[in-house]
Amino acid sequence: TSLIRLKKYCILLSERMNTGTICPAIDRHNRNYKMRTKHNRLSAHASILYKQLCKYIMQAYYASILCKHIMLGMEAAMKHEHLEDYVTSIPDFPEPGIIFRDITTILQDPDGFKMAVVGLIQLTDGLSYDGVVALEARGFIFGTPVAYADGTGFIPIRKKGKLPRKTISEKYALEYGEAEIEIHEDAIKKGGKYVIIDDLLATGGTVEAACHLVEKLGGEVVRICFVMELAGLKGREKLSGYDVRSLITYPGK
Repeated sequence: TSLIRLKKYCILLSERMNTGTICPAIDRHNRNYKMRTKHNRLSAHASILYKQLCKYIMQAYYASILCKHIMLGMEAAMKHEHLEDYVTSIPDFPEPGIIFRDITTILQDPDGFKMAVVGLIQLTDGLSYDGVVALEARGFIFGTPVAYADGTGFIPIRKKGKLPRKTISEKYALEYGEAEIEIHEDAIKKGGKYVIIDDLLATGGTVEAACHLVEKLGGEVVRICFVMELAGLKGREKLSGYDVRSLITYPGK
């Protein structure tokens, strides 16, 4: 209904301002994005104001379309009760006594993937921030649609040696040894607010290092969102100074 009303409003404005169209989504014949304004009836100043108005209405129109797609995803997700229904649990892998939670079965199911993405978008609902930061590699899968839906930029954090421009890096401990991740030094603006998104919270070491990278460049981590959390590994304790949220929480390791 909101899309129809907005379309009618755009057409009404078109008629009143003596022009052929406001945005290409409304007039299929005007695919080159040019406005057929009758300049003899509009002053130069009015013409500029009109073009600005067209720009804002186009943005609102496409935002409404995006919201419609998100709502369709939510409707599809409502057919299934829990996101964890899409996770495959594999006992005694990679060693006896461990239950491996396979997140790829969420990704390969259209409804499961929609439910996960919509859930993450809901975790950022009402939050004002400047960009999504995500970790290689599965964090990219879930972080990019959230950034797109919220109209923000996407900032990748990758393993050392993978980013082409000047970077800063941060080391973190592994069970045996250590690893290092990095970010472009111009990716974070000073005073900016950022959401970090990843697929899994386990021990929390990698995400803690990602937070340090954002903070080194003058940014603030306002929320950290995960698809899945293994509470038994106590990663949330390592991130105790941050707002941490998860779609699924398993009590074990």
